Amino acid sequence: MKHTLTIAALLFIIFAIPAQAGSLNNGSWQPSGCGVVPDSPTIDGGNIDAYNKSIAAINTWQQKSRDYFECLIKEANTDNGIIADHANQAQAKYRDTVEKIGAEAEAAKKKLDKE
Repeated sequence: MKHTLTIAALLFIIFAIPAQAGSLNNGSWQPSGCGVVPDSPTIDGGNIDAYNKSIAAINTWQQKSRDYFECLIKEANTDNGIIADHANQAQAKYRDTVEKIGAEAEAAKKKLDKE
């Protein structure tokens, strides 16, 4: 029974903590699961057929771009949340350590004052 609870707790931790979404290299952040930014189309005004194809390409580009940037924002928000959580946890650990050291110092001082 104890092993079942341990495994269940580990599975909860594994699936509850999101993985990093993007990557940071040399000061530049990039999303990891969004693909590449779609190349912007050009307008071909050579004739009506070419122009109509250009407009169709623009519509396709707009949808692909919208999907890419929605993905980018989602990944950025995920990473921002992970960074903020990590920083808050580190700060809380630091505060706990400072309080523990302060309490130990105070206890040692009281003990020495009694001698």
